[in-house]
Parts: sequence; structure tokens; C-alpha cells
Amino acid sequence: MAVDWVGFSYAALVSAGGIIGYVKAGSVASLAAGLLFGLLAAVGAYLASRNSKNVWLSLGTSGTLAVVMGLRFLNSWKFMPAGLMTLASGLMLVKIITGMQRKPHK
Repeated sequence: MAVDWVGFSYAALVSAGGIIGYVKAGSVASLAAGLLFGLLAAVGAYLASRNSKNVWLSLGTSGTLAVVMGLRFLNSWKFMPAGLMTLASGLMLVKIITGMQRKPHK
């Protein structure tokens, strides 16, 4: 089975964003949300690595972040961090959905 490196990279990006938000702004909420969603994304990537059809946790995590951070981006029009996370989450959604639509090899 293939390891979901994109999913693990996304999880690291989300976690790093939470840590950077805490270091730069002292935001405990950013730290908690970043670590929680990073953990969920990492578990989702692990589950997808074990079974390529088990993408529901990854789909929910990236979908939630795409909506929440997308709304923050629309309110502020600042690319960092809301725009970056919206873009990364949207790309992750595209990756997951296209993977779900592919037919398995026989």
C-alpha cells in the first residue's frame, strides 16, 4: 500500500501553522486548532495509507479547514495565513475527490 505523503505533508503544514500562530501572535486558539486539525489530518493520512478507500477523516478535516479558513480569507483578504490554508485545503480536497473517482486497478 502506498503511503499518503501528500496527506502527511498537509498535516505537518497545518500543525506548523498553529505553532507559528502561537509564536508570532501568542494565540493559544491557533495553537490548539492547528495541533488538533494537524493530528486529525495525520490520522486521516495514516488511515488512507492503510486503505485507499478510507478517506473520510481526511475529507472532513480538509473540507472543514477549507470552509473556515476560506471565510477568514474573505473577511480579511490577507493571504497569510488564511489564504494559504484555504489554498492548501482546497488542493487537498481536489486530491481526495479525484482519488475517490479513480477506478481501482485490476
